[in-house]
Amino acid sequence: MSDIQYNGIIRKIVVAFGNIFNQIQVARYNQDGTESERFLIAIVLAGKEKYVARLQGDPELSKKVQMGIPMFSYEMTGMQYDSTRKQITNVKSYVKSSTGDVLSNYNPVPYNFDFSLYLYVRNYEDGIQVMERILPFFTPDYTIKVNLVPEMGVVKEIPIVLKDISHEVDYEGDQDSKVRSIIWTLNFTVKGYIFGTPASSGLIRTVITNIFDDSGVKNQTLVLNLATGTDNYQEGEIVYQGAASDLSAATAEVLQWDSVHRRLVLKNFLGNFTIHSPIIGKTSRANRVVNSYSVAPLKLYQSTITPNPPTANADSIYTYTEVDFEYPNIP
Repeated sequence: MSDIQYNGIIRKIVVAFGNIFNQIQVARYNQDGTESERFLIAIVLAGKEKYVARLQGDPELSKKVQMGIPMFSYEMTGMQYDSTRKQITNVKSYVKSSTGDVLSNYNPVPYNFDFSLYLYVRNYEDGIQVMERILPFFTPDYTIKVNLVPEMGVVKEIPIVLKDISHEVDYEGDQDSKVRSIIWTLNFTVKGYIFGTPASSGLIRTVITNIFDDSGVKNQTLVLNLATGTDNYQEGEIVYQGAASDLSAATAEVLQWDSVHRRLVLKNFLGNFTIHSPIIGKTSRANRVVNSYSVAPLKLYQSTITPNPPTANADSIYTYTEVDFEYPNIP
């Protein structure tokens, strides 16, 4: 959390929402039905209160209020986590960056963003004309594409859901004034996502697959860590704990002996081996005390895959080399 993480996603969603309505035109007509004028409706990021919208559209206050409409303003009114669109949190996506590196990012967090769009008009005809230009596209949702994380090429389809519509008549000035504005309010929910900052990831150059036999106790191995002692165990010999091999409390067959790390691997064991007691080789007469042990399934197969050439990267054309090996005597 100490690193600055900023993809500008919320800003992109706010801008994308406003861009939907920035090319809407209104036409005025003569009594004979011919068009008398046509103009583009301005849109500003501002709240419903007319004075704030006026400041956004005319910061010098050089215009009269009635000269500023018809116009749009909009604002983001809230945001909530959407558990219904939750994805698996710890899954990563990987892409090649423009510099040849590999970038990774976790699945995004789904959030719903609430927006309100306000239309200010002088008469009903302008208002219903604009509504007929907007409403056919929302059934009740309209989907746009937003480039949320450009460096990873993450372009998401973002549904925008129209929730409700209302309008009110607002008179300006004193109670005798005939100047009025009709305010249409459209409330939307934008189903967006929040991504973390992409991170550089190293290339995976070796993939190892192991197959174990874990079907029962007899297919398990016993791994013993031994103390210093005398002689070395032999693979395939029988070892035991007890006063003698025919009086032993536990026996097993040596699968592997690592004299450097004093690691003894046994299979086909019977009885219970205990720590702090010596384990004796029936043939080698090796004698060492058990310090600790663990039980593991028997490894049967290993596959190792590496790129060819080994120096291949995300920009390379390469094949791969696979080495398969069956070794039932190695855990």
